[in-house]
Amino acid sequence: MNARIAAVLVLLLVVLGGGALLVRQQDAAQKPPASGTLGQPLLKGLKAADVASIVVREPKATLTIARKGEQWAIAERGGFPADFDKVREFVLKALELKIGQTEPIGEKDRARLQLDDAGTLVEFQGADGKPLARFVAGKKYFKTEPEKPETARGDGRFILLPGDEKAVYIVSDPLAQASTKSADWIARPGFGAEGVKALDYRPAAGEGWKIERSGDNADWKLTPLKAGEKIEVTKANSASYSLNNIELADVAAKDLKPGETGLDKPITLVATTFDGLTYTIRLGKLVGDNYYAQVAVEGEPKPQGKDAEDRLKKLNERLPRERALAGHVVLVAKSKFDDILKPRAELLERKDANK
Repeated sequence: MNARIAAVLVLLLVVLGGGALLVRQQDAAQKPPASGTLGQPLLKGLKAADVASIVVREPKATLTIARKGEQWAIAERGGFPADFDKVREFVLKALELKIGQTEPIGEKDRARLQLDDAGTLVEFQGADGKPLARFVAGKKYFKTEPEKPETARGDGRFILLPGDEKAVYIVSDPLAQASTKSADWIARPGFGAEGVKALDYRPAAGEGWKIERSGDNADWKLTPLKAGEKIEVTKANSASYSLNNIELADVAAKDLKPGETGLDKPITLVATTFDGLTYTIRLGKLVGDNYYAQVAVEGEPKPQGKDAEDRLKKLNERLPRERALAGHVVLVAKSKFDDILKPRAELLERKDANK
């Protein structure tokens, strides 16, 4: 091989090498901004111990869940307690989010996937109120499109990271908890008037009634009771037992007025227990399957009998939570009061027509 041929070959190698480098650069430019991140954490650097509040923003609502000591509370609901386990689960789930897929995205795609102003912004903040991590949750991701995507759980969620608007990430969790609905965050335990001694039903309009008994195994007495009438024991028992355990469906916004909730003209229930407590429950308007309600607990527990000590301990544990309900308007299931909200005549034994 002479010197001239060798020089030509060297020149060809340089040209081909440069072309290969150019192709690699062009390929790199065409790849998604976060390529190579498959399986990587979505929210790098976020630590559970640093999270002091979670802010969830949707187009028409904002919900802030803030840490107060060992508890969490919902700021927009007057500091109503959030469910500790739900908050903890959501934070841990966010820490565990892994990038399943990444694709380049444009403005039209962001709108289509609800990763623009129509999306749900989730922000984790530190004790100083500064953001630790943020993401926008868009539409649910489905491996196979279901018949009803609105109600289907989803196989994942489309995610956008603020500051990285050119990429859409897919995570394998639908993140149903990313919501501004307080019902998805609140602590559900409500109140329980156990061992009812007397129950007074006062409707907003019309005739009410009162049932009472002298002991657990004593007969119920109905007031008013006319000559020839007799109370149906099973119906009286059902009415009193209805108040044993009332869970909360939701808590209302603080800015609602009594006229909006119907609590300006409420149904009133007053239940007195053998333990010395009086529960006053005011029911307002029916919204779907739930009543707006206010609950007040008065008296000091004084249980009697062989299990008095254990009962006193349990009552003292739950009473602070029950008494705190007085500062809120809550929503309670209509079904829990169906056996109580009845006309007096429906509590009476039916006369046998054949006699």
